[in-house]
Amino acid sequence: MVSAQDYASPVRPTWCAGCGNYGIHNALKAALAGLGLEPHQVLLVSGIGCGSKLPDYTNANGFLTLHGRTLAVATGARLANHGLKVFCVHGDGDAYGEGANHFLHAARRNIGLVDIVQNNRRYSLTKGQYSPTSDHGLVSPTSPEGAIEETFNPLAVGLAAGATFVARGFAGDLKHLTDLVQRAGRHRGYALIDVLQPCVSFNHINTYDWYRARIYRLEDSGYKATDRGSAFVRCQEWGDRIPIGVFFQQEDCPTYEEQISALATGPLVRRPVGPGRSEMEVLLDELA
Repeated sequence: MVSAQDYASPVRPTWCAGCGNYGIHNALKAALAGLGLEPHQVLLVSGIGCGSKLPDYTNANGFLTLHGRTLAVATGARLANHGLKVFCVHGDGDAYGEGANHFLHAARRNIGLVDIVQNNRRYSLTKGQYSPTSDHGLVSPTSPEGAIEETFNPLAVGLAAGATFVARGFAGDLKHLTDLVQRAGRHRGYALIDVLQPCVSFNHINTYDWYRARIYRLEDSGYKATDRGSAFVRCQEWGDRIPIGVFFQQEDCPTYEEQISALATGPLVRRPVGPGRSEMEVLLDELA
């Protein structure tokens, strides 16, 4: 029987002591074990950033991509082998800045990916510049007069793009976050989990204590995650009260890969490669 220890790697994380990524990493390993997945059945895809180092620290298949290209590569991997469970793990800059276009299209396609975004509201690997999710007016190395842009709301954008599973977790609540990752792993289609992840080095505003004073669980308020309109309303709530949990889930929407006829007989990587002529050779003969 698989356990979280099966995902342990001899490579030690280089994250700062107290970094929220430790909580995300532990929740992910526990969730993978809870889903009954063996390490060889899992692919972790990441981009560039502190959190994107996570595949290095995990005993599972891993693929580190270019900045912002996490979802594009994960989509290709899922289509090549939809027998794998594909999890994306990357930061808010990678996901919502450089990778925003891929975020929109992964959501609208309903491709079978779990997209875990480690949202510390900064570009921390490069020393604390403001990111798409930083507060308006934030003073940082790249916004000395305060950030001009309004804060990007990933949950609202995901909902508008057609995402069929939209959730928010907190790196300081391991049990709750583990449950969210498991629910996302069982979901049929694209699943977004935006994780509030304190950065102890470059974000001294959104700390563990700051979040704990404001966070409440949606499920404790009697909320039902079945209406997209209600989810839009709840995901605007920020400030004195910040909801976490599943905002929206739709189960009756077909996935992208289910609608591709070439994948109906199984993953491409399991197809036998015979000694006969290739489809390309047959096509060239027809065009000759």
